[in-house]
Amino acid sequence: MICPDNYLLSALPSAEYHRLIHDQQLVPLAAGDVICESGATSEYVYFPTTSVISLMYAMEDGSSPEIGLVGNEGMVDVARFLGGETAQNRAVVTIAGGALKMKSRALQSEFARGGPLQRLLLRYTQALITQIAQIAACNGLHTVEKRLCRWLLLCHDRAQSNDLHMTQEFLSRILGSRRESITISMNHLESAGLIGASRGRVTILNRKALEASACECYPTIRAEVARLCARSLEPAPAVTSIH
Repeated sequence: MICPDNYLLSALPSAEYHRLIHDQQLVPLAAGDVICESGATSEYVYFPTTSVISLMYAMEDGSSPEIGLVGNEGMVDVARFLGGETAQNRAVVTIAGGALKMKSRALQSEFARGGPLQRLLLRYTQALITQIAQIAACNGLHTVEKRLCRWLLLCHDRAQSNDLHMTQEFLSRILGSRRESITISMNHLESAGLIGASRGRVTILNRKALEASACECYPTIRAEVARLCARSLEPAPAVTSIH
């Protein structure tokens, strides 16, 4: 294991990894940073290590619901090796942390070799497509509270802490729901002892109960990542609720 902080890079054989090592740089990412704009061409791709990044689709009315979430199981901007010249969505940092920034041309050259990196990236892309499709169905069919539980669990899987720093306004935007609906759902989960909420922070208190409250979309997405990436997402241990 060469780069233990990102699954895709850690799974590469030594020779393939070292062909890329001079084209990457570990960079800090702050919450709210936009690392990729829809319709733009970027010189770099990003492999999160401790950061979590939301993929958001910009609508004409200015709304930008989330269509996918990327942590250290994956990478941002799969279009760069699939033949697309521009990104199809905005990528915004949800949880601050680190990421490996790599030159797009270096990634494209290694992908064109048809070796281990190509196979890893294609399997990851399939897992990402499943996540995007499942989230689309979830947003159309499930209640705000179930969708909120799903999102918190997906974020917790990829975060390094039980404390998730975010505002209700942010949650309203990425879930495409009214802030009042988010507030009601948050209060209900907090009253049940599943989470703790304070200004700008959500703390996971009872993960098992949170999983039971989520829709089937969460285990479907989680299982597909584990199956295709041969990696089990292991979140930080949550505090056991006294309820």
